[in-house]
Amino acid sequence: MRLLIAEKFPEDKLAAFRELGLQTTYQPDLTLEQLTRAVADADILVVRGREVPAEVIDAGKHLALIIRAGAGVNTIDVAAASRRGIFVANCPGKNAVAVAELTMGLLLAIDRRIPQNTADLRAHQWNKKEYSKADGLKGKVFGIVGMGQIGEAVARRARAFEMPVIAWSRSLTPLRAEELGIGRCETVRELCQKADVVSVHLAQTAETKKLFNAEMFAAMKPGAIFLNTSRGGVVDQKALIDAMKTRGLRAGLDVFDPEPAGGKEAFADEILDLPGLVGTHHIGASTEQAQSAIADEAVRIVKCFMTTGEAPNCVNIEPNPPVKCHLVVRHYDKVGVLAAVLDKLRRANINVEGMNNTVFQGAKAAVATIQLGDKPTAELVAEIAAMHDMVIKVEAKNVD
Repeated sequence: MRLLIAEKFPEDKLAAFRELGLQTTYQPDLTLEQLTRAVADADILVVRGREVPAEVIDAGKHLALIIRAGAGVNTIDVAAASRRGIFVANCPGKNAVAVAELTMGLLLAIDRRIPQNTADLRAHQWNKKEYSKADGLKGKVFGIVGMGQIGEAVARRARAFEMPVIAWSRSLTPLRAEELGIGRCETVRELCQKADVVSVHLAQTAETKKLFNAEMFAAMKPGAIFLNTSRGGVVDQKALIDAMKTRGLRAGLDVFDPEPAGGKEAFADEILDLPGLVGTHHIGASTEQAQSAIADEAVRIVKCFMTTGEAPNCVNIEPNPPVKCHLVVRHYDKVGVLAAVLDKLRRANINVEGMNNTVFQGAKAAVATIQLGDKPTAELVAEIAAMHDMVIKVEAKNVD
């Protein structure tokens, strides 16, 4: 198999791919046009934050797996990959500590005005009188939107600063909130109303696009601190600018919308000129510790894919395929049985949406559960059951 790594990757980890027997090509500085050509012979593509549009995916005639060496996959055309049966996998949670550390760093920098302190010192100015004014963090309510691994890592650090933590997340149950020692909000708006600090840790999806809009910022307390180390697209940046101007909101941002695609270039945006902003250059996951952990996870995904054909952390598996019936076939474990069953389903024009086959001890018998896109007729079920030299019993279980 051929592997193409199209972005910066820890070079000490490249040997691990080659030890798997992969023909590994490391080309971290390809242009989009060059990537489109280079991917033509690749079976596996590894990227970090660069765009992988449909044109690149369509050019990868042998492409079977795309790995995002990081968490968010919004830079990859997942729909285009799904149309061609290409796995898209990521490395979630491996950057959680790095992002959480930066989140707290941004918070401290805003509260104690560390960048302004440093700028005055570099200008040979001493202004202890001005910079002695700070709110402090102890007792301030820290609100977290998105309680995945990063959100939980941030919660632990906020509690270490003796800040009460509240959170909203689709997956956060009352029991889990109690286990974490945090409060649970029913809505994002409720959290915005209660928190002194709002920290965002969400993937960018159609549902979260510009979730933080004028309404959300209006719900926040005057002078509150807004932190975003997730994706720029979850914020309506113009609405944030207005809130910073009119309501005194302060913002710590590692991501922007839009933001430069390259590693180094000019960047001009109105938000950069606001005194309430402390910003970094989309570096949340950029620590040596995080990159090493992400690289190890990418190697693990590739190894599993090579040995089993499955991709851990796959993000584009349909969670709710159009299944109308489960056909349960107990059968003898020998060559040609499932092929014969599938042939009868094909002749009946019934699509298979999924299948699992479990072999019993001794490898004499097995049971196959076949997920069907249509309900088989009683005659078809009887026809399959009539293959007595192959089939022990057949049941059709309709899906409600």
